Amino acid sequence: MAHRPKRTFRPRRADSSDSDGAQETFAEPGATGEQAARDPAVEGPPSGRGHAEVAELLRRGRGRRRGRAWASSRHAARAAPRLDESSESRMVDLSADEEDGEHHSSESKDDQSSSPNSSRTLEDEFSSVVNIPDAAVMQATYRKCKLARAQEDYISLDVKHTFTNSGMKKNSEDSESEPDDFKDIMPFTPKPQTLRQRMAEETTTRNEETSDDSQDEKTQDIWEQQQMRKAVKITKGQDIDLSYSHESQTVKKFDASISFPPVSLEIIKKKLNTRLTLLQDTHRSHLREYEKYIQDIKSSKSTIQNLENSSNQTLSFRFYKSMKIYVENLIDCLNEKIISIQEIESAMHALLLKQAMIFMKRRQDELKHESAYLQQLSCKPETSINKSLAMDEKTQWILEEAESRRARRRQARVLSGNCTHEEGTSSDDELSSADMIDFQKSQGDILQDHKKIFEDVHSDFCNIQNILLKFRQWREKFPDSYYEAFISLCIPKLLNPLIRFQLIDWNPLKFDSIGLKQMPWFTSIEEFIDCSMEDSKKEDSSDKKILSTVINKTVIPRLIGFVEFIWDPLSTTQTTSLVTQCRMILEEHSTCENEVNKGKQDLLKSIVSRMKKAIEDDVFIPLYPKSAVENRTSPHSKFQERQFWSGLKLFGNILLWNELLPEDTLQELGLGKLLNRYLIIALLNAIPGSDVVKKCSQIAAYLPEKWFQNSAMRTSIPQLENFIQFLLQSARKLSRNEIRDELKEIILILVKIKALNQAESFIEECHLDHLRSVIKE
Repeated sequence: MAHRPKRTFRPRRADSSDSDGAQETFAEPGATGEQAARDPAVEGPPSGRGHAEVAELLRRGRGRRRGRAWASSRHAARAAPRLDESSESRMVDLSADEEDGEHHSSESKDDQSSSPNSSRTLEDEFSSVVNIPDAAVMQATYRKCKLARAQEDYISLDVKHTFTNSGMKKNSEDSESEPDDFKDIMPFTPKPQTLRQRMAEETTTRNEETSDDSQDEKTQDIWEQQQMRKAVKITKGQDIDLSYSHESQTVKKFDASISFPPVSLEIIKKKLNTRLTLLQDTHRSHLREYEKYIQDIKSSKSTIQNLENSSNQTLSFRFYKSMKIYVENLIDCLNEKIISIQEIESAMHALLLKQAMIFMKRRQDELKHESAYLQQLSCKPETSINKSLAMDEKTQWILEEAESRRARRRQARVLSGNCTHEEGTSSDDELSSADMIDFQKSQGDILQDHKKIFEDVHSDFCNIQNILLKFRQWREKFPDSYYEAFISLCIPKLLNPLIRFQLIDWNPLKFDSIGLKQMPWFTSIEEFIDCSMEDSKKEDSSDKKILSTVINKTVIPRLIGFVEFIWDPLSTTQTTSLVTQCRMILEEHSTCENEVNKGKQDLLKSIVSRMKKAIEDDVFIPLYPKSAVENRTSPHSKFQERQFWSGLKLFGNILLWNELLPEDTLQELGLGKLLNRYLIIALLNAIPGSDVVKKCSQIAAYLPEKWFQNSAMRTSIPQLENFIQFLLQSARKLSRNEIRDELKEIILILVKIKALNQAESFIEECHLDHLRSVIKE
């Protein structure tokens, strides 16, 4: 066997950026062609294991350059079979060296001993820096290898050797046609592929990259299946080797000699019956579920139909929502307008109060100045006859104004035919023309502003009838919620501003004032209550209290204001109108006793207080010497007569409150404080005669008949004892003077006030038997 020549290694520098070929190591001049042919093999790994490791490192290097592993990216699968041309060139060199190593066994031993070092060197090189030559360098190396094979079957180390273009093209065409032997060593391919096959595969892969996502997924799945089949084949091969090595201890093969249990028709029938039973049970469970679903569907349809037919919840929700919005808007409107209502109400009250104060002050000034003037005349009798006592201009002007008003009233009574009127019973509430014009102008301005308050408001929010209609609809549609919400307590509060608005121009002291029953708000509330009684058919319906609550909360406070500040108890017209309004309020509409009683008591207290004040401030009956009052035309007599009849008028006005005020309160005011304290004293100072009897008859006419309706009464009420004694005293004087007509009148007065015992005693005393028939009648 020929000895192998000595191998010479020279270091070579690989430059991947050189497009004409890398600078390689040169052999010594004396080196043979065989050595030159073997030298390239020194550059690569000397064994098959080294080739596999290099190929694996190349794949890992390319994998690190392309991104993540293929298991997490679908594009990595297409990159796995593709190798750059530079890696193919490196594989060619490795394949050639491997063939030389197989022909020389001695070299194989050396290579095997050096393979670990070479592998570690390459691994370190690829792990640290992966520097893959470009395509131009790989193509040049590839042409050089093919040319050496064609000539001398070795690779020349002479880099200066050049080839012709034609030769290169021919070699390139030959290289394309001949198969690639180095593909046999690639572990991840099933069999070698030629360059044409690889190029076709690469072209197909590039076309697949431009296809849509569905084609990519299909290709990916095919490739994965191929790889899995390869892995399964390799695993099966290893298992077979292991089974051979372990003498088939871990693998159990199917033994055809084993016999199965016999199968009969009964066994098959039994199994079929068992299967049929299971299916029937499953079917029955499905039927039960089906019936349940059918029942649920029917129930749902029935619920839907009921909701569609009734739709109570939807209607109630819509109604409650609309009612809520309406009430909120109504409250906002009233809150905004209540300020204007209060201002107009206060202005009207102030105007009426101003007028009442004018009358009261004028009466008190007249009384004061005339009383002082007459007192001066009483002190100087010589001047009282001639009326020549000097007086100041103010007193003179006041007295002249009062006399002129009395003259106008007398003239008016004469024209009307009223000749029974007594001086002092007039209210004296006339205004001058200037004051009247001023009052009417101010009142007109207030009423004009009063009309503008709700001129910009819709009728649904300012008309009481429309407002009550909304609540009436609620009561008719949803009565339960209506009564549970206590709407009967809310309605008076909502209507309070609107009722006060209508009461601004209402004066209960005027004889021609409209009654509460004729007012629009009153009739609307009455209709609402009547409908409530028809709808609920309950006697204890809470809506019945609405009217009484409105009167208690709205009307009575306004009446109290009139009584305390504007009402003049000396005016019969004002008292009569006020009594009429109060009688209607306190008697006919006392349906809710507990609520109305409080307002009623407040109103009655104010009435009693005002009458007490009138008795104390306005009643003044002077007492003059008989010489001063004997002359009926004297100023003292006239003044005394006017004041007596004024007090008697107040007495009659007080007794008009009969059946409204308690009897004991009324008797205390009329009889105790006024009759016994003022009127009886004035009568005792008067000269007995027809005038005194006339005054006593008027006193008896004012007394309420209700006080004397008891037929068993023989004695009058205790507060009239002084009056009865005065009547008896006057009767004795008249009997001595034989004035029978006035005497009979006195007996009739005693009979009227139920002083029957006193009348009979007087008849027996004076022997007036002809008057006994008067007592019997």
